[in-house]
Amino acid sequence: MGAISSNDLKNGWVIEVDGDLMSVVSFQHVKPGKGGAFVRTKLKKLGGGTVDRTFRAGEKLERVTTETKNMQLLYEDGDGLVFMDGETYEQVTVPKSDIESADLIPPNSEVTVLFIREAPFSAEPPTSVELTVTQTDPGVKGDTVSNVTKPATLETGAVVNVPLFVNEGDRIKVDTRTREYVSRA
Repeated sequence: MGAISSNDLKNGWVIEVDGDLMSVVSFQHVKPGKGGAFVRTKLKKLGGGTVDRTFRAGEKLERVTTETKNMQLLYEDGDGLVFMDGETYEQVTVPKSDIESADLIPPNSEVTVLFIREAPFSAEPPTSVELTVTQTDPGVKGDTVSNVTKPATLETGAVVNVPLFVNEGDRIKVDTRTREYVSRA
C-alpha cells in the first residue's frame, strides 16, 4: 500500500516493522514539554504476542494491504483447511495453526479469511457453531448438581465440556472463541 506517517496511524491497520507484520491495537500521540513529539503504540504481532513500540512523530512506516473475504470451508487437506470463494470459485489453503478453534469448524460453513498482500494469512470462524455430539458418557439419573460437566466428542472430532443432560446425537451450540457449550440447538 505504501509509506504512511506515524501521525496517521489507525486502529486495525497492519504495518510492517523490522520485517514483522503487526496490527495496530492502540496508539497515542504524545507532545512532551521538552523534546520532540512521538507516537506510543501497542502492536499485535500477526501470529501472536503484543509489543509496545514508540515512533518519532512523522516517522515513515510501511502499511500493508489487507482484505477479508467470506469463504466456505470445503475440506481438510493435511495440516490445512481448503476454503472456496463463493463468487469466483477460487480455492485457498490456510494452515490449521493460523486458525483459532479450527477443529470446531464444520464443513460447508462460512468463514472470514484474512488476506495480506493478496495471500491467505488466517481465518476467523463464526462466533458460534451447531454440531452433533458423537460420543459422551450418559448422564446419571438423579445427579442434578448444577454446573457439573462431562466431556463430549463432536462430529468434527473436537472435545468440549457439556452439561450432564446432553446425550449422544444431540445438536449443541458451541462458542468458538471460548470453546464452551452455549445451548442445545
